[in-house]
Amino acid sequence: MSQTTPPASASLQGRVTLIILAGALVLSAAMGTRQTFGLFINPFSYDRGVPVTLVAFAIALHNLVWGFAQPFAGAMADRHGPAPVVAFGAFAFAAGLAMAALAPSGVWLVIGLGVLVGLGISCTTFGVVLPAVSRAVTPERRTMAMGLVSAGGSLGQVALVPVAQGLRETYGVSTSLFVLALVLCCAAPLGLFMTMSRRSKPAPGSAAPTSPAKPDDSEHVSLREVLKQARSHRGYQLLTLGFFTCGFQLAFIATHLPGYLLMCHMPVGLGATALALIGLFNMLGSWACGWLGGRYRQHHVLGWLYLVRGAAIALFFVLPKTDTSVVIFAAVMGLTWLGTVPLTSGLVAKVFGTRHLGTLFGVCFMSHQVGSFLGAWLGGFVLDVTGSYNLIWAATAILGAVAAALHFPINDESVVPPLRPPMPANA
Repeated sequence: MSQTTPPASASLQGRVTLIILAGALVLSAAMGTRQTFGLFINPFSYDRGVPVTLVAFAIALHNLVWGFAQPFAGAMADRHGPAPVVAFGAFAFAAGLAMAALAPSGVWLVIGLGVLVGLGISCTTFGVVLPAVSRAVTPERRTMAMGLVSAGGSLGQVALVPVAQGLRETYGVSTSLFVLALVLCCAAPLGLFMTMSRRSKPAPGSAAPTSPAKPDDSEHVSLREVLKQARSHRGYQLLTLGFFTCGFQLAFIATHLPGYLLMCHMPVGLGATALALIGLFNMLGSWACGWLGGRYRQHHVLGWLYLVRGAAIALFFVLPKTDTSVVIFAAVMGLTWLGTVPLTSGLVAKVFGTRHLGTLFGVCFMSHQVGSFLGAWLGGFVLDVTGSYNLIWAATAILGAVAAALHFPINDESVVPPLRPPMPANA
């Protein structure tokens, strides 16, 4: 009697769904908490007497630490799986928030919010979560799945910003940060559900299970070989340079938009509303970018995304500020916010395969985080020196056009040598 495989296939599909759900929840906790940092700049400055430049530096430093730690976090997840990496990162993130809540001086604030948070977020975001998802699905569905996880991860940005704002206004900065730390601790065990076992042996006499994702040709390529390929690949170099712009734009806006709106005499709560709207529309934008990346060449979608984002920033800067213009700007920013991530990671996977995706995306992401450091820190520095954000707004808009020019000429052909099938044995 012939045996059927649908139950096994259904089980595998359920496992893929669980991986996507767990990944989205981890991203929600980490990215949602990070999205709240702009709400604490003025309270730290006014209530604790910490200069704005120092608070901005602490937030900027976590971006830099995140960037330099990401290749190592990705490599550890490639080798040992996401579970231990996510757990370590969640607890380190929570410890950094607790240290910031209790910080008696600016130095401890920098260590907590800058160093520990940077280490923690490198282990709980894209460089660890997206490779786990990419290995669980077929290449045709890879970018779409990563876009779906990124969209689900935006839920935290929508939910946690108003929660943090309410807790800060009602109970103070310390209580708000402790609650966010508790959220991160709850996310620590979710890495256990983010591994797809593809090498399990079927029971005797049963049909072999078919995983939704087939091992790609990069499985036989060593880390040394793939790093050598990436170092000399012009498309990878352009992608890495362009990712700098994404980090610069996002960090500047997320960190300084609430304070900028107050300088424009806008309502006090509008900054938190704008950040929450960015998270809300990012859910749709990340899904849409993943969908577009599965149907069009990913570097072309990236190029147009950067053009749209740069144009929106320029228009927002030069036009009068109203409640309506802020809402529209937040919506457009959300649609283009983190859609770069599934497209960039999908492009890296297309060119180099998924075996060392965590490491390669981590190296590329380092450039993103150097941009994030400069965007967050220079915003505060320029404000202190000139008394306005004008120079940074102009630079942020111009960088959008530069990034688009870098992405359109990228060569997205795979460089992974095909795995030769075994020679048939002679009868």
